[in-house]
Amino acid sequence: MIDETLNTEPENPAEEPQTNENPAEKEAAGTETAEPQTPEQLLAEEKDKYLRLYSEFDNYRRRTTKERFELLQTAGKDVIISMLEVVDDFERALKILENAEGDVKTKLEGFELIYKKLISQLEARGVKPMDCKGKPFDVEFHEAITRFPAPTEADKGVVIDEVEKGYLLNGHVLRFAKVVVGE
Repeated sequence: MIDETLNTEPENPAEEPQTNENPAEKEAAGTETAEPQTPEQLLAEEKDKYLRLYSEFDNYRRRTTKERFELLQTAGKDVIISMLEVVDDFERALKILENAEGDVKTKLEGFELIYKKLISQLEARGVKPMDCKGKPFDVEFHEAITRFPAPTEADKGVVIDEVEKGYLLNGHVLRFAKVVVGE
């Protein structure tokens, strides 16, 4: 049996004795009994407050500058993502035209010029295509569409084919590469 008489805390916090002093009054009362501060001590306290405030503001300034910089780097993300679909269409058209004969070759050259110009504009804005084929599968960069039996033991867990290219925008994944992985 537990002795309940040892418990000196009240069961209900509302039963605790209330004092009419607030914490600020207690603190003020504590300083009245202490020795008065010298001007040097007051100056040191004010310097400390100033340095802390300055440091806090400096941290705020750095943080907001970093956030603004990151925002500017990825500001056109939606536009660039929509442009990647056009790049995919260009790549498909180029593959079809490469196998064509005759006058189609001149049309292919025109498509290639437009494609190269579009790619150079995207690269100038920080967009880079991922090189995935033959590399180990990485969930940070790849999206596995399907698995395919690997021709060799070394090809297990390796990207065998790239269905849709992945892109990076200033080192961050803009679009995951859709790949076929060997198993």
